[in-house]
Amino acid sequence: MRVLLLVAGLLAVLVAAPGQARADGPGPAVWPLQPEPSVIRPFDPPDDPWGAGHRGVDLLGRPGQEVHAALAGTVTFAGTLAGRGVVVVSHGETRTTYEPVDPTVSVGAVVPTGGVIGHLQTGTSHCFPQTCLHWGLLRGEVYLDPLSLLGVAPVRLLPLVASLVLMPWGAPAGMPFGAVLR
Repeated sequence: MRVLLLVAGLLAVLVAAPGQARADGPGPAVWPLQPEPSVIRPFDPPDDPWGAGHRGVDLLGRPGQEVHAALAGTVTFAGTLAGRGVVVVSHGETRTTYEPVDPTVSVGAVVPTGGVIGHLQTGTSHCFPQTCLHWGLLRGEVYLDPLSLLGVAPVRLLPLVASLVLMPWGAPAGMPFGAVLR
């Protein structure tokens, strides 16, 4: 019975413990467009590094709108790629990308959370006839959902592989804490 109470107590502590609800970064993130924009195309990671997918989110904006750094960091790129303005801000293990943007910052600039890094370009939007900001998040070379920085990423439930049954008399050999799988 003591084992059952111990396990129940440990589970209660684990369930009540606060968890990290966003990808790592220096403090809480903000939307890169203000006021909070509509997401017109969600994150859709490719199955392999060269596969089709959408490696960020598209946020509805208007031409010339200010673009803000979602997190504090250092500008590591501000220029043109493939005919579009791009700004990349590094935050330690992660970096955020913003395009199409006319940068107002230079490489090496330290930007605060919410600091203006540029203005949404006109005529280069892949969302035509709408204007949108493509906002990306990477950890190393792995693309992540930037909405996870805001705690608004979609929840995906995983299937339960096995159910756990707590046994009041203790565990069979090799099963910790009086638990058995069925």
